[in-house]
Parts: sequence; C-alpha cells; structure tokens
Amino acid sequence: MAPRERGLFPGTVDLVILHALENGPQHGFSISRHLRAQSEGVIELQDAALYQALHRIERHGWIEAEWGVSENNRRAKFYSLTRSGRKRLASEAVEWRRYADAVLKVLDAAQPAESGKA
Repeated sequence: MAPRERGLFPGTVDLVILHALENGPQHGFSISRHLRAQSEGVIELQDAALYQALHRIERHGWIEAEWGVSENNRRAKFYSLTRSGRKRLASEAVEWRRYADAVLKVLDAAQPAESGKA
C-alpha cells in the first residue's frame, strides 16, 4: 500500500476543523497552522480544501464567521463553533474514537499471527 500524501481519511476534515475551533475563534491560516502543529506535520490541508471545508461546515450551521483583524494586522474571517457545532464535534469524536479503536483491535489481533511467520 502506498503511503498517503498528507491526506486525511474520509470524514476527518470536518472533525479536526471543529476540534481546532473548540477553544475559540480562529482564521483559516491559524486553523491550518494549529492542525499542522498538533499533528506534528502529518495533517496539512491545502488552502482550497480547508476553505471548501470551512464553507461546507458553515452551511451546515456548525460554525459561524465574522470579519476581524489577524495578528498580522490583516483583515481575516474568523470562524467559531456554534452550539450545534459543539454537539456535532462531541458526537463525531465519539464515533471516530470508536472506529479508531476497532481498527487498532484488528491490527493488534493480526500481529501475533504475523510474528510467527518466518
């Protein structure tokens, strides 16, 4: 299997963006920087993918946007979680952890059989 080129598994983009906004409003570049730092460089969203996701999430009503001034004194759109966004984040995080745990169980169960092969 070829390594993924900094891509995310389906369904995780919205989750990680919502999580990035959990502690308060951020603009797009700040969200991108946060995800890259928290994942130690594994999660890198291209600008187009990030902003498409932000607009999609906003249409769902999980975030809202407001114009403001960034730390670089530039005009930027700041995104923040709505009440329904917090609920969505909580439910998606539970589901993602359940799924990840199941995948790890499958992988861990396969290891003893693999180690016995010569």
